[in-house]
Amino acid sequence: MKTNISEAEVRPPEQAIESLPDEKSKATAEIMKRFNDVFLHHNPSELKSLIAENCVIEKITPGPEGHRCVGHEACIALWQGIATEPGTHFDLEETFAAGDRAIIRWRYWPHEGQSVRGVNLMRVSGGLIVEAMGYVKGG
Repeated sequence: MKTNISEAEVRPPEQAIESLPDEKSKATAEIMKRFNDVFLHHNPSELKSLIAENCVIEKITPGPEGHRCVGHEACIALWQGIATEPGTHFDLEETFAAGDRAIIRWRYWPHEGQSVRGVNLMRVSGGLIVEAMGYVKGG
């Protein structure tokens, strides 16, 4: 029996994405799958076709409020840097889509040190990501 959360099995990305049965939720789930693949495969080439011109990201740092990235290019630059950081990886724990919103739970492994667990609250409009708010589990 597994008793330590760090021992939890990580499901493959295609199994980790769930959504409500309506078409809008399914479309949001597909966008989140493509977004998650950027980080799982360290390939940011898909970002330009996923991010809206008016996208806003609320980063996890600096605490307590986090910094905001505003606009297509700023959001792509931030996520591209994260996706291509050498020696790092993400484990996707769960993605759930409901209408134009999604929740992504993840574990990030930096090139050195212990992992950090977090969640992104995402919003989609017109088939593009318009908002992402990131939070991490504190100690």
